[in-house]
Amino acid sequence: MTATGPAGKDDFCRADVPARPLGRLDATRCSVQALERGDSGVATAAPVSRWLLIEQPGPWGRQALLQSRFDARVARLLTERAQREGVRVLLVRRPGDRLADSGRRWAYADGRLGREGLWWSVRSADSDLLTAPWDGSVGEPARGPTYLVCTHGGHDACCALRGRPLARALPAPGPTDVWECSHLGGDRFAANMLVLPHGFYYGQVPGDGGLVVAAHDRDEVALPWLRGRAGLAAPVQAAQHYAREEFGALGVDDLPPIRVDPQDAGEPGVERWAVALAHAAGTVVVTVESRPSPEAVHLTCQATTPGRARTWHRLSLSRG
Repeated sequence: MTATGPAGKDDFCRADVPARPLGRLDATRCSVQALERGDSGVATAAPVSRWLLIEQPGPWGRQALLQSRFDARVARLLTERAQREGVRVLLVRRPGDRLADSGRRWAYADGRLGREGLWWSVRSADSDLLTAPWDGSVGEPARGPTYLVCTHGGHDACCALRGRPLARALPAPGPTDVWECSHLGGDRFAANMLVLPHGFYYGQVPGDGGLVVAAHDRDEVALPWLRGRAGLAAPVQAAQHYAREEFGALGVDDLPPIRVDPQDAGEPGVERWAVALAHAAGTVVVTVESRPSPEAVHLTCQATTPGRARTWHRLSLSRG
């Protein structure tokens, strides 16, 4: 059998053949190496703050929406709409039910400050999503956090090898609160999790993820594994992280940004910012610096050449 099926589709995307085996977590895997190096996930949350979740069981290829059982014609048009509107599309499926019949659910989630919400609907056809409003005006609102665990083995094996066990074990309040999802980014930080609607990214989540769930039950973040809040600029994510450490400010709404001022770092490849955050005791100013990692490494399992990640550093913290 060749590596491609009808219409050039990868075997991973076909319904008549099993998914390729993922192997195991050995020393060559990007997430194993990242843990050994002590890579920090601080300030690595995605820039997008709005999402379209589409329930789509079955296998997903590297480009999940375009390489799945979702209507291929609709997928192309939906991708174009999402790009125009600044919305990220994620496929979701129930943990452990990889080949189950779809419930045809979909949701719109908004993580922007002051607009947080997630609303579930059901589609009668995939094409419904082309004209459905993406603004929270339709659907049943979620009553608590929704947990998405990246299990996208078609993108990186580490996501599936670490993510699938986490998604099955996560002790969330109800079955509709936990979903496997397609690529979140930051493969080497697997297991990766996105908590909606606020858009908090977590990486290297340990055990069954119960500490993350317990924190969000208290409307707090689980700081040791927090990568950042989606939609915020990376310097803001870094500044919030260091200020949370300093003041124990763990509330999901704590430390909103006031302003971000670039600074002259005086060194090629190094960038610096002074970030002002709102705190109960007054304005807090955190000066953060970003520089290339000291060594080039393989940042994903599929990377063919090594690269340098950006690392973040706290230079100062003061009350403004």
